[in-house]
Amino acid sequence: MKLTEAQLAQFQKDGFIILRDFADPAQCEAILDVAKAHLKHRIEPIETEIGYDVKSKEYRTDVADYTSRALGEKGTVRRLRQVYQRDILFKEWMENEKIRPALQQILDDQVVITMAHHNSIMTKMPHRSTQTRWHQDRRYWRYSDNNLVSIWLALDTEYNENGVLEFIPGSHRMKFEADQFDDKEYFREDLEKNIPLIETKVCTTLKKGDVIIFHSMLLHRANKNATDTPKISFVYTVKGERTKVIEGTRSSEFPEIPLPFIKE
Repeated sequence: MKLTEAQLAQFQKDGFIILRDFADPAQCEAILDVAKAHLKHRIEPIETEIGYDVKSKEYRTDVADYTSRALGEKGTVRRLRQVYQRDILFKEWMENEKIRPALQQILDDQVVITMAHHNSIMTKMPHRSTQTRWHQDRRYWRYSDNNLVSIWLALDTEYNENGVLEFIPGSHRMKFEADQFDDKEYFREDLEKNIPLIETKVCTTLKKGDVIIFHSMLLHRANKNATDTPKISFVYTVKGERTKVIEGTRSSEFPEIPLPFIKE
């Protein structure tokens, strides 16, 4: 499915685009069933809420993994990691050909899955999840440029109360100063010069099968889940073939998956 010129222009302006009713509901249900089974049995690798909190400017995979293992059953799961290799349903979604023409347009390049980042089932557990603060995903990714986007699939309804994504439109094109972020590179909400920008935030309600494509430099956040039902989503990241990983960094720890170019 190719984007229209208007849709592509909207993505370039805002840094994200929503594709409504994109994924088949039956496919979403099947993915959700497998995800719930992996969550129930806490199949590694996982990341807990506390494991996520130990991230800093230079992400410490060893510390996060140790924290997750040490907590055992006590840790609230934040995400299932490395889902590409967990189940064929996950792999098929990440290699979905229907969305590839749109990704090729956005990246203006061949599409490559980055196994090192996202590649996850994301959760917000009822009353135990934490908020996700304003950030840019690229803050601890190490590549030659910023030509990376993430694909977020809603597996059920997502809204303000259970932690739907919020975005600051156009922030992927903005230049920021170092003091606008804290020491973990979260965008500071207590800084006066940040407040007018934060007030431009937008959010929406997502339904099962809706997809958001968003830029790696786009500021985004999410509330904690204040409802009685888990919110479970699927997110993976792709880059252009010309965008090179910096060797010796966390971004190079896992192989990349080039996807065949689709002609429309």
